[in-house]
Amino acid sequence: MDDTRKQILHAAVERILHYGYAKTTMAEIARDCNMSAGNIYRFFASKIDIAEAMSDKFNEESFAMMAKIADRPVPAVERLRELFHYELARTFSAIADEAKILEVAEVLSKERPLHMNHKLATERTYLVKILEDGERRGEFRPLANAEETAEMWQSALMKFRFPQLFSKLTLPKLQRELDGVLDLLLAALSPGATVPAPWEGVPPSLEDVCPVTGALIERKEIIADQ
Repeated sequence: MDDTRKQILHAAVERILHYGYAKTTMAEIARDCNMSAGNIYRFFASKIDIAEAMSDKFNEESFAMMAKIADRPVPAVERLRELFHYELARTFSAIADEAKILEVAEVLSKERPLHMNHKLATERTYLVKILEDGERRGEFRPLANAEETAEMWQSALMKFRFPQLFSKLTLPKLQRELDGVLDLLLAALSPGATVPAPWEGVPPSLEDVCPVTGALIERKEIIADQ
């Protein structure tokens, strides 16, 4: 059963990377495997399940490297930088080499958002390990919640997760941006950093003055925009 599943997945990957996800059918994958379409459905209920399996395989390699990075006997600051730079370079190169991978990522983000959330949750386990280690070593200020801190880091660095999906920049330019954002995030974790007071947010304005800038709001502009 496992060998047949691997055979189907291998054939699907080759076809999808050549023709694209949208132009690949289950019948074509079955033909490539010399089996009936009905047999394919015994192993994958739909084409999106094959796309998810492709992503799982790609992610397995990432998680293995993240585990190694998290365990390295170097400062936590270096491990955080290495982890995010590794993920950026690997994903950018994979999409650059096989442009059709981007299509699979887009489909998964729309049709299987929980799958993408699972990847983030797994990645957070390694981030939390590094953050807590850095806190114990005195590299970082005391953290109220390492899991939440890791989640906020992921949110701040989302642009670099699927770089070609969010940007048309080259890899060197993205790496420069990543370093800049990491500098800010690491400064916020430094032992001397202070956490700002909670922000209650800007309530909807019922006045003629912007609650943020204090500038007058012209009602005719709001009506025109609507």
